[in-house]
Amino acid sequence: MPDFRWTPRPGEIAFDAIRASGPGGQNVNKVSNAVHLRFDIRASSLPDNVKARLLAWPDQRISADGIVVIKAQDSRSLERNRADALARLVELVQAAAHVPKARRATKPTYGSQQRRLAGKSRRSEVKAGRRSGDY
Repeated sequence: MPDFRWTPRPGEIAFDAIRASGPGGQNVNKVSNAVHLRFDIRASSLPDNVKARLLAWPDQRISADGIVVIKAQDSRSLERNRADALARLVELVQAAAHVPKARRATKPTYGSQQRRLAGKSRRSEVKAGRRSGDY
């Protein structure tokens, strides 16, 4: 899947409006503008291989139960925080859907081996020149 496009279905995501933490004065204390987004990976419409990669993904936002929890509180607008949380979820899923290209083991070339050995012998000569001959 080189170009995985995914948008969640409306019933797959749960948004909770919560109070934001941090500075902000009276607005922070009286308005619930921060958003908790909850997304159940196992019950989602994602392909099975993407689900498996996402469940194995080393991310603290993914719980052991397979629930993704994203908190967005950068904006004073609830809608902007919802859009930010949704964008971060889509970004997380697309990153997990990307399958890295398998690495093929190669041998060093003859020339690179010779250059390495020549460098080692040069360094050995430099260090040997520092030694005094009477041990």
